[in-house]
This record gives sequence, C-alpha cells and structure tokens, in this order.
Amino acid sequence: MNTIQKLAILADAAKYDASCASSGATKRNSLGTGGIGSTEGMGICHSYTPDGRCVSLLKILLTNFCVFDCVYCVNRVSSNVRRARFTPQEVVRLTLDFYKRNYIEGLFLSSGIIRNGDYTMEQLVEVARCLREDHKFRGYIHLKTIPDASPDLMARAGQYADRLSINVELPTEKSLQQLAPEKSLPAIRAAMGHLRWRIEETKQERKAARGKHKPPPFAPAGQSTQMIIGADATDDRAVLDSSVNMYNNYRLRRVYYSAFSPIPDASSKLPLQAPPLAREHRLYQADWLLRFYAFDADEIVPRTDGGTAMLDLDIDPKLAWALRHHEYFPVDLNTAPKERLLRVPGLGTRNVGKILMARRHARLRLDDLSRLRAPLRKMLPFVQVLDHHPQKLLDDADKLRARLAPPPRQAALFA
Repeated sequence: MNTIQKLAILADAAKYDASCASSGATKRNSLGTGGIGSTEGMGICHSYTPDGRCVSLLKILLTNFCVFDCVYCVNRVSSNVRRARFTPQEVVRLTLDFYKRNYIEGLFLSSGIIRNGDYTMEQLVEVARCLREDHKFRGYIHLKTIPDASPDLMARAGQYADRLSINVELPTEKSLQQLAPEKSLPAIRAAMGHLRWRIEETKQERKAARGKHKPPPFAPAGQSTQMIIGADATDDRAVLDSSVNMYNNYRLRRVYYSAFSPIPDASSKLPLQAPPLAREHRLYQADWLLRFYAFDADEIVPRTDGGTAMLDLDIDPKLAWALRHHEYFPVDLNTAPKERLLRVPGLGTRNVGKILMARRHARLRLDDLSRLRAPLRKMLPFVQVLDHHPQKLLDDADKLRARLAPPPRQAALFA
C-alpha cells in the first residue's frame, strides 16, 4: 500500500475526532472552474489560535488498527474496515512535504491502540521528537495521548507538542462501562490530572526562573478532550456537569462535543439514528456560557423532577434562560454592570466591551445600538436605553418566544 492510499484511509478515519476540525462546509472544489482551493482535500482541517488566527493542520491517524472494541468506534478491533498504518518516518515526511508546499501550518496526530498504550505513545512521541529535534520544525503539533501510557512518555509528549488531549469519550462511567468496557473514566481523569500538574508546575518553574535557565515549556497550549453525544441516554445536564468538573479540576482549555454518527455493522447497543446536529450546536453554545458568561449548569439546564434535562433545540441557551427569568429584564444598557449586560440575549463579550466604552462618553440611544452589528430583534425586548423601553413585551414569555424563535422550515423532498 503506497503513501497516498494510506493517507486516504487514515485521514478519513481521523474525521471523527472533533478536537480541531472545522465542520459544516459545503463540499466543493476548484476543478474546471479556474479557481483555487477545495473543501474536499483529505487530511486538512482548521484550528483557531487564542488570538483568532486560523491555522491549517494535517489531521491523520498513525493507524486505524486498534486492540480495543469500543462499540461506537468505526476503528474498533471487530470492525470490518480497511486498515492502514504509517511509520513515524512516513508521518514526519508527509508533514514536512505539506508544510513546505504551504498547505499546512501544523500537525494533529492521533492513533488507534497498537499492542498497548505505551507502545502506541512511543510511536506518537517519536513523530513529534523527530519533527522538533531532527528537522527543527516550528509549526503547531497537537498529540492525542493514551490515558494508560507511562508518566515518562506523557512528559516527553508535552516537551514536543503544543497541545495534548485525552478523550474522555462518554460523559459518565456507566456509559463507558457499557460501550467501552476496556476504558476507565477514573484512569482517564487521573491522566488529565497528571497533565494538569505537569503544565502548572512547568509554568511556575518558568516564571520563577530567569534568563537562559528557564526550563522548556510543557504543552503551552494546554489540554483538551472530546465527548461523544447521543451514543447513550445521557442528558444534556449530565454532559455539562461533566464538562464543569473537567474545567474546574483539570483546567482544560476546551471540551469538544461530537454528535454520534452511525457506523457500519453497528451494535444493537447503539441508537439507529444520529442525534440532531442542533444538539451538538446547543452544547457548544452552553459551553461558551459556562466559560465566558458566568453561567452555571443549573441556570442553563435546570433539573426537573422525574424527567431528563435537555437543552431547547429551537432557541439558544441564553435566550431560553432569559425567557425563564423575565424578572431580570429589562437591563438598562446605560447603567447595568458588565455581569448583567452579559446576560442579555444577542449581546456577546465584544459588544459588551463596546457598550462599556461608549457609555463613558455619552448616554446610549437606539441609534447607537444599530452600530454594534448585534441582532437588535433579539436584544430589544430585553434592554432599555434613553429612547427605547420594551414595555409589556416581557409579560408573555410564550408570545415572545414565538416571536424570537426561528420559523419552522419545510423539509426538502429530495435531501
């Protein structure tokens, strides 16, 4: 099997990992159009740096062989899929070739489990080591680590990679036991805790050191994880509770949510249909509220007696919260503190900053809001300024919801 054939298999197998992938793009290419570029090229994904830059990454698996038999995974040992495996040298060569042609700015590398965790981790680390030390590669490297790999291998991985990640896979221990019995949630979280300790210890040592005596950074972009959504019966509140636990205890940079996708020869333990993609989208919005808007999980998805706690798929979580708490509104944009402004539907952190800056110089009016490029239709029922007050719009939450929710769309006959 040649390199291109391997690339086709192992790049396609990597598409199920959402930790850096861009999604939702229409399939198109420039063949016969005189243009340039494609959204169909295998192996290229997009990631965003903290300062907002978009970087292209070569996203592949080292191999889709795996000794585990996770029910939800297309690469499980019992799966009837075509298998392939790169050597570390082949991954290094591919990365350098793509980089020299300006196709990519970094590498995202994961793998099935070959033999055992330590052997697999050694292969992944060797790729990163060879790129950094032998070829002086300065691009971005993200390594998916193996939870049961030795601490020494984890330490070496952090010396070479910008970001490390360990997939928690499913939100609860019960679900993991049912669908991935060879994996253990306590072991996964212990590995996350070890990475957190390494990252924070290195930061402190570098801060205390001076000049040339600073130790090398350890995974400076932190760690992340991914949860599969919809493969089990876990509700959205339990998913968010798990995310809050990981953000608080392990200082994760991101939790990624990946909607379960039906796979060939699926087990009867799995649902026959994928969950609605809107659920994944709402979880990302809720996650944003947790991290940047000072919401807690109980505000976003309150528990109900005897029922599952799910996000509203028709409206975003902040709007759903606002409709449940009409007593909080209207918010006076000229006097309210930042914390109250962040609770207004349609107002993001950037526009809140603009409002705080603008009102230092003048009292805000409706015309000032139109220059924010914010969704006024969503905002106006919840705010007041000098020449606007929502009056009785907040009195009937059902009527307001009907007004703000997107209208239902007729499904296409030929999808």
